[in-house]
Amino acid sequence: MFSFCSDPSVLEGFDWFACYLTSATHLNFYGAFLLVLVLLAVTAPAALGMGMLGALALRARFLPLVAVGKVYVNIVRGVPDIVFFLFVPIALGQGIEWMLHQVRCPDWTEPIRQGTDFLVCPEAKVPPNGSPQWLYTAYAFGMAVLAFALVFGAFVANTLHGAMQAVPRAQVETAEAYGMTRAQAFRRVVLPQMWVYALPGLSNIWQILIKATPLLFLLGLQDIVYWARELGGQKTSLFSYPHPDWRMWYFLALLIFYLFLTWISERVFAWLGRRLSHGQATAAGERMRKAAA
Repeated sequence: MFSFCSDPSVLEGFDWFACYLTSATHLNFYGAFLLVLVLLAVTAPAALGMGMLGALALRARFLPLVAVGKVYVNIVRGVPDIVFFLFVPIALGQGIEWMLHQVRCPDWTEPIRQGTDFLVCPEAKVPPNGSPQWLYTAYAFGMAVLAFALVFGAFVANTLHGAMQAVPRAQVETAEAYGMTRAQAFRRVVLPQMWVYALPGLSNIWQILIKATPLLFLLGLQDIVYWARELGGQKTSLFSYPHPDWRMWYFLALLIFYLFLTWISERVFAWLGRRLSHGQATAAGERMRKAAA
């Protein structure tokens, strides 16, 4: 990045660190922090949407739909997360390639399954062979979002369903007595009030989601943990910037990053809790009412 970085072997002190910390690999390391934040920003609403669909399925009166919701929630909650993080991208990716293979290569005679290998014609590969690196990264990122949304959506579904059940039934019955349909009572009575009951559980799920982001490397993405391990490991004279084992310092930077992210999250959820509790018949809402009086 700097003009004096052309020959790292002659650098010392501040100049050495200035060039070392702005090298191409370190820029990838800094970009990995942005990757984590983008993943959280995309996955959180996706998981919330999956959770809402799951909660509505659990609440439905159509028994097959209830069964689907229960199967989804219980299977995901009962299977280790890492299994889904590995299974979903592999299974979905192979499923997409299998369908493309059937459409684009109907004359293919060799078996797709050859022992442990999954072989499709080149025209069915996703992304296509020879694609730029950003396309491979975008594909892996999309698979990561889907895997995270499926896993955490099940926990969100259970939390939202419990919050819906926590809204006093008398309020729903009163709304229906005034002529509202069940759907109208849900939209106007249950939905606005359930968030105050769901917020503690959602905040816990959000914190767990933050802690799960280092699993990105399982999905083929070079995350911050990958780069911290690679950059912090001992570098000999064969490298442009030789140094001893600095992994402790890199992982200390990750510790500070995650603690800061957690601290910010706690402040945001505390603010949301105060906003949602205003005017509600809950302990927090009652405290706010007495304080205002």
